[in-house]
Amino acid sequence: MPFTHAADPRVTPVDDPGPEVAEMLAKTLGDDRGVPLAIFRTMARHPRLMKRFNVLGGFFLTRGELPARERELVVLRTAWRCGCVYEWAQHVLIGGRSGLTDDEIARVAGDSEEWSPRDRALLRAADEVLDSVDVSDATWAELGDEWTDVQRVELVVLVGFYRMAAGFLNATGVVKDADLPDWPEHTL
Repeated sequence: MPFTHAADPRVTPVDDPGPEVAEMLAKTLGDDRGVPLAIFRTMARHPRLMKRFNVLGGFFLTRGELPARERELVVLRTAWRCGCVYEWAQHVLIGGRSGLTDDEIARVAGDSEEWSPRDRALLRAADEVLDSVDVSDATWAELGDEWTDVQRVELVVLVGFYRMAAGFLNATGVVKDADLPDWPEHTL
């Protein structure tokens, strides 16, 4: 469920980084103008942490075992459940490029029964990790019908990573750029 967050950042993004931080930021995702995303410019206040955060986040986005569409389905569900509009907005864009339709993206923010059994199991697993920091035996077994142990382990860590990212984004007040998508209209 969405939260209302302060309009001003609690931690201001780095605007004029030193050479070492500038080099790290140059390796991160940027906007259409090539400016590193606000999440990375904010995390650049702690360069050693940003470096390690980027390694794990980059793994999920480029080297993970989960297909991109399914990964983004889970990331969007995590962003929604954590009330993190910044994460939601960025992953609406990534999710669209990864094969999620606009309708699917909007349905992530609800309790739709229109999902395939495969997608429903992924969403239920994400919800269970977020609700109880666990996955039920029934959901774990259902996931095993479609996903390997490697993929199931990755799924659980993916939810945890993006929950952590949502906490960082919300707590530090990273502000979503105005041109990025907002929550789906039916949820406002």
